[in-house]
Amino acid sequence: MSEIYDIGYRHYDGPRLGRGHATRALTVHTLRGVFGLGRTARGKIVPFGLATIMLLPAIVSIAMMALLGQRGLTYSAFAVVMQAVLAIFLAAQGPTAVAPDLRFRVLPLYLSRPVTVTEYVTAKIVAMTVALFALVAAPLTLMYVGELLIDLDGPPATGEYLGAMATGLLLALLLSSFGLAVASFTPRRGLGVASVITVYLLSSASVPIVYAMLESAGNDAAARWAWLLNPFWLVDAVQVWLFGTVPNADGDGYPAGPISGVLVVVLIAAALAALALRYRKAASR
Repeated sequence: MSEIYDIGYRHYDGPRLGRGHATRALTVHTLRGVFGLGRTARGKIVPFGLATIMLLPAIVSIAMMALLGQRGLTYSAFAVVMQAVLAIFLAAQGPTAVAPDLRFRVLPLYLSRPVTVTEYVTAKIVAMTVALFALVAAPLTLMYVGELLIDLDGPPATGEYLGAMATGLLLALLLSSFGLAVASFTPRRGLGVASVITVYLLSSASVPIVYAMLESAGNDAAARWAWLLNPFWLVDAVQVWLFGTVPNADGDGYPAGPISGVLVVVLIAAALAALALRYRKAASR
């Protein structure tokens, strides 16, 4: 016969804030961790140093508009030009969002509460997407404000600025999904950093090689598809399709039509599914 003993613990009588509050708290906690907030000064050097580097082209562009009366960098080209800095930020800070939970085996503790695997993955993706989008949106907005204040000849490029902001959000979502999916396959932060940067370098280095091979063979139509192997040019192709901007790739640009947009949606869905399966498996151990 079993008995229940009252050993004197005090009951909790406060409000039950629910799953939504828990998911938002996890999102904010992850976002703070990505930027090193609440950590030592050494943890802030990389994220804030890279964020400062992202602002430099905007400052130079504003100076050129003020001194020469012309734009130094277009809004639509900003993400492609700064792709190396964004990739380093993703590689350096992406594992910070996922590795500690895997390494210290706290996932069963998280998921024993009302938060589900889907909400947990959503919180991680949203935090990393907000961080990457902030890195793109802040310089673009600074350039746009500078253009309005300097008042160049002709109307301001408001449409191009808004298009760059929209595709910047899409790029941030794509990079976050894939970066966190790759980083989640190892609980060690160093291996996660190496994995993400290796995937980026392979995709970046393979594009010019594949493009040159196909172009030298006289297959120009197939060569245009090579640009879609890199996420930055892939999203740039979406920008060209949606907003009619100038392609930032060499040669004849990208394949025409909505194929680039379809590819982005499929890749994001595949990365989210892989991330959810990875966490479901890790939580069951």
